[in-house]
Amino acid sequence: MLFVICKIFTMNNNFNSIRPIFNEELPQVFIETYGCQMNVNDSEVVLSVLQKAGYALCDSIEKADVILVNTCSIRDNAEQRIWGRLDVFLQEKKRRKGVIVGILGCMAERLKNELLDHPAVDIVAGPDSYREIAKLIAALDTGAKQINTLLSREETYADISPVRMDKNGVSAFISIMRGCNNMCSYCVVPYTRGAERSRDPQSIVKEAQELFDNGYKEVTLLGQNVDSYHWHNPENPTETVNFAQLLELVALIDPKLRVRFSTSHPKDMGNGVLYTMAVYPNICNHIHLPVQSGSDAMLLKMNRKYTREGYMQRVAKIREILPDCAITTDIIAGFCSETEADHQDTLSLMKEVGYDSAFMFQYSLRPNTKAARHFVDDVPLQEKTRRLNEIIELQNRLSLESNQKTLGNIYTVLIEGVSKRSAEQLIGRTPQNKTCVFDAKGYKIGDYVNVKVLSCTSATLIAEIVEEPEESSFLKKIDFNDIKNDIREIGKDLKEIITKEINNLKNQKNDKN
Repeated sequence: MLFVICKIFTMNNNFNSIRPIFNEELPQVFIETYGCQMNVNDSEVVLSVLQKAGYALCDSIEKADVILVNTCSIRDNAEQRIWGRLDVFLQEKKRRKGVIVGILGCMAERLKNELLDHPAVDIVAGPDSYREIAKLIAALDTGAKQINTLLSREETYADISPVRMDKNGVSAFISIMRGCNNMCSYCVVPYTRGAERSRDPQSIVKEAQELFDNGYKEVTLLGQNVDSYHWHNPENPTETVNFAQLLELVALIDPKLRVRFSTSHPKDMGNGVLYTMAVYPNICNHIHLPVQSGSDAMLLKMNRKYTREGYMQRVAKIREILPDCAITTDIIAGFCSETEADHQDTLSLMKEVGYDSAFMFQYSLRPNTKAARHFVDDVPLQEKTRRLNEIIELQNRLSLESNQKTLGNIYTVLIEGVSKRSAEQLIGRTPQNKTCVFDAKGYKIGDYVNVKVLSCTSATLIAEIVEEPEESSFLKKIDFNDIKNDIREIGKDLKEIITKEINNLKNQKNDKN
């Protein structure tokens, strides 16, 4: 562990500017992104590659020499949006000769030549071909359309510093791994993003440090399943870093750098991650823990590799170690042959957990997945819609109940933007990922403020800025003896660090008393 820390801070990688170049004298590229946070980060990798090749970002397709669309295939409606956009791009190509259109990402990987046959499309590039994007554009001079959808078992883009396209300069995403090995029966991701591989921790910490040095206050570590992150030194396979250790390394950059992560998998989330979160106040108390269904029969059919009981045991451990931690989830309504009893199991689990919020969807059959090959999508659309509406209605009540529990509480919030409703109000998120709206009082984007919650809706906390510092929820509620007696999965060096931190915090608590 100490070897890894020392090596990280002696690295000498060459990183480019992290902000876009806007220069109308250079060839103009417009990038449109759909889907998950991973796609957002991938688009920033693409822009980094193209800036190095002499391109500059522009803000509309009307100005662009190259139009790139980073796509999503997780549900059918995501793909239908792209087909509609292609018709718009075709009109732009007719209006201005020489405009190039490229389709990137999961839809490119899934459909390949079917996309290339569209009259608007010149380039099709899968998620592992972004290093070659400038070459693909140049190769169009031959008169032939270009395609590269080869998946890699090694590519992580670890040496490419993404060019950040966010508007606020406060929060950024860092991909720590690529691909997925879970093979959930409904999911297309293993087929469109390939096998799981972990990025080396040195480059991750370097990227996070670079962001902090450029004024960013928050990073979100991204992976399809962050808990299965496991890097080994190719020169010495006995030297490894797991996710709990990586999380600590990023948290150690600076106490003022907030750290979030997504997504966790119930079958892989160990106690080491929870204890690391407990020790470092700058690791936010929010875990996104997709359940998908509350029915054991559906979980088995989905190939989720855990049971309802196993999931609830994970939730109980989170509540035990991190009492103030928010838990959010994903839920699918109407999976293959789901019965009303299965649906009721999902509703009862939602009540039992008391989710703070959730992403909720009707099941959408994806071609070539195990579910498409072996199961029947036999729940009628009307029934899927009814069940989804019940799930949404319940979650709205749970979200409101969760937010009502925060009334009167004080939270440290990182200001991320201006409210859509009033230029005199700002927005930010609590460590639990709850959105707050409050009067500006002279503060600006990027500032940390303490806010007191006055009222709420199911989606938003209404707050006011206060001067009192927030007392750490860790100091107030965590059981120090439990942590000392039950630290696992982290490694000897990290355990010593955590034990030392716990003793320091315990002494602080005793001093206050």
